[in-house]
Amino acid sequence: MDYYSRAKYFKTKKRLGQNFLIDGQAIADIIDIAKISPDDVVVEIGPGVGFVTEQLVKHAKKVIAIELDEDAIKELQKLDATNLEIIHKDILKTDLSELSDSKIKIVANIPYYITSPIIAHLLGEIDDLNNKNRNKITDILLMVQEEVARRMVANENSPSKQYGLLTILSQFWADVKIARLVGRKSFYPAPKVNSALVKLDVREKPLLELTDYSHFRKTIKAAFSQRRKNIKNCLLSGGFSKEKIQKALSALNLDENIRGEKLSIETLGKLSEALIEN
Repeated sequence: MDYYSRAKYFKTKKRLGQNFLIDGQAIADIIDIAKISPDDVVVEIGPGVGFVTEQLVKHAKKVIAIELDEDAIKELQKLDATNLEIIHKDILKTDLSELSDSKIKIVANIPYYITSPIIAHLLGEIDDLNNKNRNKITDILLMVQEEVARRMVANENSPSKQYGLLTILSQFWADVKIARLVGRKSFYPAPKVNSALVKLDVREKPLLELTDYSHFRKTIKAAFSQRRKNIKNCLLSGGFSKEKIQKALSALNLDENIRGEKLSIETLGKLSEALIEN
């Protein structure tokens, strides 16, 4: 199927971050990696002109395509699939819990510049224990910039720029892995960077069991706020008292000169709890 020729006839919009996937093998892999079955309700975010959509409707019980671009919607309507529902709306303003009575899978080729807000919208913030969207989702398959994918799966041993708030947001409510890399030439127009498919299997419970999740969110925000500063100074800048910080670090046997990016999510959780106790 000549996706390239079909994509060329559509005037893409830079302001919407449109880069259409034209690699037939990558599209087939999306179906396989997402494990789409005849019982599945799939919500596709940013379907564009429908290259992935036309494959999804062949495998899923129902596909709900959420698209912001009116011109792209006209192309989607040409698919004329009985199990396709098209919604003209901004995903960040869409309540996914209202779209289906059953659980849903998410498949998305999202604009890179709003990756973090979309992940937060799908999974909820760290202290959002009963998020309506997350409670409806079984798993998510995202096409994102490779650099973003590396950040989502990072840990305290990864290069410093990779491990941060996006890492914790992604992993706190999902088991995250890079399913495959996708080169620039797999898209039209070709972006300047490579991409990756990231699979998120949504957790029923958060990664850590804590007494105060809002306090943990405050702790990690402080820990990563100034990467060149040590954890002690970051926490001081974040509004924690010097006495509490010293007692918490001492209780956990942590060097006050260590940086937040060198602390695992589990250690950051223990630090948050220790700051409450002290």
